[in-house]
Amino acid sequence: MKRAGWRYLWTAPDIRRKLLITFGLLVLYRFVAQVRVPGVDTVALNAIMGGTTASANFLNMVNLISGGTLRQFSILGMGVYPYITAQIVIQLLVPIIPAWQARMEDDPREGRKWMEKNTYRLAILMGALTAFGQIQVVSNLGGVQIIPGFGFGADANILRSITIIISMTAGTMFAIWLGELISEHGIRGQGLSLLIFAGIIAQLPSSYLSVWNAPKPIAEGGAGLDPSIRWVGIGALLVITILTIFVIVFVQQGRRNIPVMYPGRRMGNRMSMPVKGTLPLQVNMAGMIPLIFASALLQFPGLLAGLMQGSETEWVTNTAVWISTNLTVQSGWYWLINFIFVVGFAFFYTDVLFQQQNYGENLKRSGAQIPGVSRGGPTQAYLTRVLRRITFPGALFLGVIAVLPFLVTLLVPDLAQIGGGGSFLINASGLLIVVGVVRDTFFNIEAELKVHGYDESLLVK
Repeated sequence: MKRAGWRYLWTAPDIRRKLLITFGLLVLYRFVAQVRVPGVDTVALNAIMGGTTASANFLNMVNLISGGTLRQFSILGMGVYPYITAQIVIQLLVPIIPAWQARMEDDPREGRKWMEKNTYRLAILMGALTAFGQIQVVSNLGGVQIIPGFGFGADANILRSITIIISMTAGTMFAIWLGELISEHGIRGQGLSLLIFAGIIAQLPSSYLSVWNAPKPIAEGGAGLDPSIRWVGIGALLVITILTIFVIVFVQQGRRNIPVMYPGRRMGNRMSMPVKGTLPLQVNMAGMIPLIFASALLQFPGLLAGLMQGSETEWVTNTAVWISTNLTVQSGWYWLINFIFVVGFAFFYTDVLFQQQNYGENLKRSGAQIPGVSRGGPTQAYLTRVLRRITFPGALFLGVIAVLPFLVTLLVPDLAQIGGGGSFLINASGLLIVVGVVRDTFFNIEAELKVHGYDESLLVK
């Protein structure tokens, strides 16, 4: 097997520059993440986040996903999720709206530019709505306004509220810009993923710390959780971490090799024999993207509940209460919907990626053929059927990993009380994103090394 020259990782000027740019932009992102939204009542926010209620658990989970920016109530508190949500909406609408689909098919390059431009526009709108909803949700769940005077009611400071929404939306667009810079000048194509990765990594140590700092027994004035559970908690986290890493790597390496016959090459006046090859189809082509998509969408019920609470219409208020009660991390409904979203997005995103690559036409142009299958459209249809079959176990794997923390807390109920529950509940899904990003980054760096000529099989020893 050919191996890239990893010993040249730091000595190669081009690779070193890309790594330094990536690291510097990630440090800048984490630095800006500490800048708080103006006017936040930190005492009220700490009281809300430090509780042991279901609301506190939900907010702690969102805080860990956002890399700790919610506890700081940073201008980067929404991260890049509004942009991810905008991507989901645009990708869902393109196949539905004939004019949009025709635009993409007529000129794919211009279509992608148009799609990207509209994704940015929608991300701004989604960012503004999410900023307003996030502040309202945290205030409603905590029962106290974390930003006094925020809103658009009679007693609200409208100018201040607009300024806060603009600052948080600008923070999201700044994060997106940093991600684009990383993809362009740093590690190629990994910008947004690395920003999410950096936020989760910054918070993962708190998962173990919150388990170690378990509440004292009731006899000692604590919350009633036996401190000895810390050993069970630490052990459970370590087991989940090791098993998750092993299973992720195992599944991500899974391939279905489709036999392909490539035409022979002309060598002078002679033609060589056809060459047997394989077309590898991944079991999990979507990677960790479905988990990110599902996490982004699952924030919307809470945001809608925050917007609907306080309404004078009874059914609207009742709906908001039902959402706040049943769609939190303590509810089985939340995890069931999460599982369905992850599995569904795994199939959807895989189909989108595979159709864009259009293997049927590409193989036809190169003269290659799958034995027993006609070229062109039939080849694409055959590969699509095979891919969907092998995607099924990959999608189930992602879904199980997403709900694994909930299943573990059913077996060990005391773990749900540790550190407000949120930090433990997000550990496995956060680790899935981390391992996926590390794996993709590893292969991207290896490809960069080979492109620049640092291939061990080609270097003179």
